[in-house]
Amino acid sequence: MNIYEAIRLRRDVRAEFTGELVDDETLWRILDAAHRAPSVGNSQPWDFVVVRDRSTLRRFADHVADKRVEFRDALPPERAETFEPIKIEGITESGTGIVVTHDDSRGGPVVLGRATVPETGVYSTVLAIQNLWLAATAESVGVGWVSFYDEPFLSDLIDLPDHIRPVAWLCVGPVDEFQTVPDLERFGWRSGRALADAVHRETFRANS
Repeated sequence: MNIYEAIRLRRDVRAEFTGELVDDETLWRILDAAHRAPSVGNSQPWDFVVVRDRSTLRRFADHVADKRVEFRDALPPERAETFEPIKIEGITESGTGIVVTHDDSRGGPVVLGRATVPETGVYSTVLAIQNLWLAATAESVGVGWVSFYDEPFLSDLIDLPDHIRPVAWLCVGPVDEFQTVPDLERFGWRSGRALADAVHRETFRANS
């Protein structure tokens, strides 16, 4: 598929994993695509921790399940009811977790292009995630971004050095299908915006 098809087809996958592992050759192609992402000052501040140990996957899944309950219990009753059937992760079902990390010290004390906007380092790492996601979609491999966790827990789980932070746990694996409608729209949590509502001409307030 071409890049536009991959963008249209890409989904945050939760329930569609087949349970098979993505093969190593395909996984390496996907990681290679991620590693080719643009980065500020060519600093390449990312690393990829591939997790397949079943006990580690289970420990992280249990932690995420606890965080899901905390989030649900903090919602107003009507939103909690809408949220309840939404699956938020496929940690054990995918069989492969890729933790994308960020090292703000990568590139040395002076990173070209980061002097006035220090966040460009993290932006670079997120671009690597986007590359990974689109490459996986082109390979008919699903990706689900898990964000219900405490950073210290995940850092300890995969033994990260103190100066490196986890940016994303990605569930990666073959899928039965890609949903045509994103889960949060299908379950009534939130609908997407039209492109026309997001495009502004010359100034932000021009079409508001």
